[in-house]
Amino acid sequence: KHPLPQPSGFAAMTGKTAPPATDSDLAAPKEEPVPTPKEESAPAAEEPLAAEHPSAMEQPAAPTDEPAPVPTAETTPAPEEGPLAPTAEQQAPAPEPKPEKPKAEPPSSPLSLAVEEVSENSVTLTWKAPEQTGQSVLDGYVVEICKDGSTDWTAVNEEPFLSTRYTIQDLSSGDKIHIRVKAVSASGASVPATLEQAILIREILQLPRIRMPRHLRQTYVRRVGDAVNVMIPFQGKPQPEVIWTKGGQPLDASRINIRNTVKDTIFYIREAQRSDSGKYELVVRINGAEDKATLDIRVIEPPSPPQNLKLVDVWGFNVALEWTPPTDNGNSEIKGYMVQKSDKKSGKWFTVLERCTRTSCTISDLIIGNAYSFRVFAENACGLSEKPAITSGVAHIKKTKTSYQPEKFPQRDMMEPPKFTQPLTDRTTTRGYSTHLFCCVRGFPQPKIIWMKNQMEIREDPKYIAMIEQGVCSLEIRKPNPFDGGIYTCKAVNPLGEASVDCKLDVKGKI
Repeated sequence: KHPLPQPSGFAAMTGKTAPPATDSDLAAPKEEPVPTPKEESAPAAEEPLAAEHPSAMEQPAAPTDEPAPVPTAETTPAPEEGPLAPTAEQQAPAPEPKPEKPKAEPPSSPLSLAVEEVSENSVTLTWKAPEQTGQSVLDGYVVEICKDGSTDWTAVNEEPFLSTRYTIQDLSSGDKIHIRVKAVSASGASVPATLEQAILIREILQLPRIRMPRHLRQTYVRRVGDAVNVMIPFQGKPQPEVIWTKGGQPLDASRINIRNTVKDTIFYIREAQRSDSGKYELVVRINGAEDKATLDIRVIEPPSPPQNLKLVDVWGFNVALEWTPPTDNGNSEIKGYMVQKSDKKSGKWFTVLERCTRTSCTISDLIIGNAYSFRVFAENACGLSEKPAITSGVAHIKKTKTSYQPEKFPQRDMMEPPKFTQPLTDRTTTRGYSTHLFCCVRGFPQPKIIWMKNQMEIREDPKYIAMIEQGVCSLEIRKPNPFDGGIYTCKAVNPLGEASVDCKLDVKGKI
C-alpha cells in the first residue's frame, strides 16, 4: 500500500511525512471517522513541535489547484509518548528590571503674585518668574480661578504662556474669586502661587497708593516718654482697607491708636517706650490690589555711664585715664565721651575733652601742687548719660625735687649743641580757656629759645608768655580763639648748633 502524498502545510504542522494519497482518495475523499481519545491528543502533542520549529510556520501554503487530502486515523501516526518540548516562552530568560531614572524636579512657584487692576468684568495680574525652573525649559504659566466657597479650580488659559502679566476676561460683576498661578515645564507643574485674599469683581476707580512723607522714609527717632503722632496720606477709590502690622502681627491696641479717614491714616502713641521701636508695615488694599509701606521707629534714651574708669599714670603735668564703654547705649550708637576735671581747692568741674571717640585719654596742663579728680560722661544722639563715671583716686601733681650732687668725676667738656628731650605734643583746647605748650631741651651753653607760629617768630605779644626753667620750655596762650590755632615751633639755638620741635594746636569754639 502506497502512502498518500501530503501538502507541505501538513508537514509543517506535524513535522512528519504522511503516506502518499491514492487515486481513489483523490477522487472521493473518505469520511473522517470520529477520533478516539488517543487520536484527539495527537494535535496537542504536535503543537510544541510547531513551536520548536518556528521556521516551518513561515513556509508557503500548498497550491490550491488540487484539494488537500484529509488525513484519516489510519494514516495519521500517533505521536510517541514522552516529555513535551519546552516552549519559546519557557526557554527565554526573564529580562532584568531596568533601573528607574530619577524624575526631574518641577519648577518652583512664581513669585510676587499681585493684582494690578480690577474692572467690572476682568482682573489683571502680575508676577515674577520662579527662582528655579529645574532641568527642563519653562513652557509657561497656567492661571486658575475658583469661586469663593468652592473648591473647583478651573484653568483660564488653554495653553501655557510665557508672559508674567495676564488679564482674566469675561468675569461676572459682583463675583468673589480666588486666583492662583502655576509654572509649567516638561517636568511637571509647580506648587501654585495663590492670592491671599479673594477678589471682588468690581471696578476700581483709583488704585491704592500710599504717599509716605519724606521725613518718614528714614528711621523716625523719638525719645522715651515723647509722643509719636504720625499721619500718612493715601489714595484709592472705592474706600480702601487699611491694615497695620508689626512683624506680621496685629498692633497692641492698648499702646498704639490707629485712626483712619478717607484720605489718611494716623499712627499715635501717647508715651513712647523703647519696646515700641521696630518696623511697622502699612497695607492699603482694594479688592486684592494693594500698596505697602514701612514705618521704622526708634525710641532712644540717654546711655548708662562708662565703666571701670581708672587713673592709669601721673607724670609731670599730665594724667592718663582709661575706661570701658557703657553697658547700655540707650538704643543709639555712642558718639563719644566728655572728660572733665576738678581741682580739690575749688571743687568746680571743667570740661577737658568733648566727644572723645576713644576709651582713653591724656590730660595735660595740670598745676603743680594741686590734686585733681576726673569724671567721664557717655554721649549718644539723645545726649549725655545722666550720671558720670568718677575716678576713685586723686591725682597729686607734685613738684619735681632736685638735689645737688657733688662732682665725683674729673672735669670734662660739657659743651653740647641743643637737643630736645621732650617734644611738643599736638593739643586741642577750647576757646577762651588758656592753654600751655611744653617741651624740654638741653644744651651747653644754655640755648636761646625762640617760639614761632606758622614759621613766624612770636615777639612781644601780651597774648603769649614764654618761659624756660631748668630746661623746661613753656608757652602760655591766654584765652585763645580759633584764629590762634596753627603750627607752633620751639627753636633752641646756641653756638654749637640749633634744634626745633613742632606741634599742632586746634582751638574749638564753645557749644
